[in-house]
Amino acid sequence: MRTILITGQGGSGRTTVAAATALKAAREGVRTLVLSADRTDSLGAVLGVGTGAEPVRVAPELTAWRPDAAADFREDLVAFQERAASVLDLLGASRLDAEELTPLPGAEELALLRALRDAALSEAYDLVVVDLPPAPQALALLGLPEELRRYLRRLLPAERQAARALRPVLGRLAGVPMPAEWLYETAARWDVELAAVAAIVEDPGTTVRLVAEPGPAGADHVRVASIGLALRALPVEALIANRILPENTHDTWLGGLVAQQQKALAEWREDRPVREVAHLGRDPRGTDDLTALDVPGADDTHGAPARVEWPVVDRLGDGSPDGPHDGVLVWHLPLPGAIRDELDLIRRGDELVVTAGQFRRIVPLPSALRRCTVDGAALRDGELRIRFAPDPRLWPQGR
Repeated sequence: MRTILITGQGGSGRTTVAAATALKAAREGVRTLVLSADRTDSLGAVLGVGTGAEPVRVAPELTAWRPDAAADFREDLVAFQERAASVLDLLGASRLDAEELTPLPGAEELALLRALRDAALSEAYDLVVVDLPPAPQALALLGLPEELRRYLRRLLPAERQAARALRPVLGRLAGVPMPAEWLYETAARWDVELAAVAAIVEDPGTTVRLVAEPGPAGADHVRVASIGLALRALPVEALIANRILPENTHDTWLGGLVAQQQKALAEWREDRPVREVAHLGRDPRGTDDLTALDVPGADDTHGAPARVEWPVVDRLGDGSPDGPHDGVLVWHLPLPGAIRDELDLIRRGDELVVTAGQFRRIVPLPSALRRCTVDGAALRDGELRIRFAPDPRLWPQGR
């Protein structure tokens, strides 16, 4: 199954582009699902068919689905209460009824991730087109599986499960209750579910299409979104410039907007492939309007980039600006559009905390760098290059 993630500037027509992309793929005979996490049925409004908690057939080979975050949230919390019954009774806590539960912030994102996992497991689709929120929220959503798995590993390390037979004894010795078996079982189940979603996000067949309207605001958004996506090692296969106005206009006021769009387009084309989608002169509604939009098809990617790699290069004193020191290893992190003053690095054990503007990611160090110390960093040609020097103090000590 292939996954196309569509995000971009708020109000740029992301949902419309997602719906048009899915419809075009379906009409090419590809079994397609379009997913959205929007609370309002903007996807249904564009498609002309209402969408909701159950997948609905829109056209031959095309299904639309807007998962019900409230239902999923109630189901999960009620199940958690059942598993934690003994702890809740010990604390004298009263149970919450399903009818009184309303989803907390973030429930829509979790529901979307679960739906994406279910779609992959069902094997009913060849392509899933995901209508994501604007880029900053979308990146937080896409990073959620990785972050939650990291939290689970820190809070409930798997190696502690090996001592489960000793927990009653340890509890009596420490005088405090030890984590119950159900807690580890729940954590393990969550880890498996999160790993399934992370595998989809990290799959080589998963790519991003970035939607923006040409202009100053769109240009700023594209730069910021590109940094965040690069930090997640997600390749952008195309920038979709939406709502392009016709150039042959004699209206002075409209001509100013056209000139602004063309200037932004010229700058974008210098760095990446751009697909222009013309303004229809109205808000697209229904399959006829969506068909009129010249969005790229499922395989029309203008040479989509391969999965973003973060290679470790061994510098052997070649006099390069990365540092002429023998034996220095350089970790290359592509961050196009990044600004040096907005970058920050922190080493924490075998992890590196990388901050680029408003985005942050905690990444495990490659094994070759775990016995090294950070020797410096530089930003050149849209690439962050971090130097590491082998440190004998970090090598395994013999007995």
